[in-house]
Amino acid sequence: MLSPKKYKWRKVQRGKVRGNAQSGNRVSFGDFGLCALSHGFLNSREIEAARISVNRELKREGDLWIRVFPHKPITKRPAETRMGKGKGDVDHYSAVVQPGRVILEVGGVNREKAQGALRKAGFKFSVKTKFVERSRV
Repeated sequence: MLSPKKYKWRKVQRGKVRGNAQSGNRVSFGDFGLCALSHGFLNSREIEAARISVNRELKREGDLWIRVFPHKPITKRPAETRMGKGKGDVDHYSAVVQPGRVILEVGGVNREKAQGALRKAGFKFSVKTKFVERSRV
């Protein structure tokens, strides 16, 4: 599971996810990508599940780039505890995703194989996604 090695503050506030992605919104490394269509938080478990499904589908040919990293600590209170007594402990880490953000990239395989692999990976995420190709400009 992905998690940050070192951080300055252990707990952060939730914040609001607004607007479209200003960076990471183009396919940079591979030939095909999986782009987010909605706002949300991607759990480190979701990212790992997508990575495993893509690797299984591609059968170890081609390359995979994960373009998001779960930096945001998400806290959770224990079950059946009363209100008050401060903020809960860190439960897991999430990546903040905005519409237009490229989450995964694949290279070194043909279009059909990449589309099938990224489609399966898209089912693992809690945000809506679409298949995109690198624009040749």
